[in-house]
Amino acid sequence: EVQLVESGGGLVQAGGSLRVSCATSGLSFDEYAIGWFRQAPGDEREREVVSCIGKQGERTYYEDAVKGRFTISRDNAKNTVYLQMNNLKPDDTSVYYCAAGVYCSSGYGLTTISAWGQGTQVTVSA
Repeated sequence: EVQLVESGGGLVQAGGSLRVSCATSGLSFDEYAIGWFRQAPGDEREREVVSCIGKQGERTYYEDAVKGRFTISRDNAKNTVYLQMNNLKPDDTSVYYCAAGVYCSSGYGLTTISAWGQGTQVTVSA
């Protein structure tokens, strides 16, 4: 069974930092690109892609709103992807989800998603 488990969310003041993690099992980790998405509470729009990383970390994508503040990385030995979030803003408040997909495009994000995690809440207070 494929599982993606997010952790590391929490409450932080504006300007602070958090690192969220996505631990995976049940898949050949280095054969998947991994992405981070977010969806604010009560927002019925599709989850927006925040960032993604290629299978060997060779390629990354960042949404414009997080460029220069967020950094994605992966440790293929630990089957885990990280999202370091610095200089957090109240608008970053969301549930953050990780997902496994086929390809991370540097232009538009993660494609052909096959599995999702359950999400971790990130709340940024003003």
